[in-house]
Amino acid sequence: MKTKTTFNWDFLGISSATICLIHCLVFPVLTIIPLGISHNPLIDLLFASVGFFAVIKIIKKSDLLISSILILSLTLIIISILIEIIVDIHTYLIFIGGIGMITGHYLNYRSHKKTQQ
Repeated sequence: MKTKTTFNWDFLGISSATICLIHCLVFPVLTIIPLGISHNPLIDLLFASVGFFAVIKIIKKSDLLISSILILSLTLIIISILIEIIVDIHTYLIFIGGIGMITGHYLNYRSHKKTQQ
């Protein structure tokens, strides 16, 4: 009997958004310590691109509420990163977007878990 395993995009999205959120919360504290670490918004862009692929795969099969939460959250993250790159101002939009991404992926995971049982 063959078992078919599928890659769960929700786990990738939750993991990426959680690591990004931890990075965004902890990194400002690390810049206070004189270690010579400077912030690079390209790291945030890397997390956003991983989240982008997860969101694209998920919105094709999810309902309107979950798709809206994920798209709005990703938009907030990208806007925050662009503001940071262009004018070097750190906004709280990235935190709101990160929490929204985690919430959207979790809701999607729960809705799929209910339908599979």
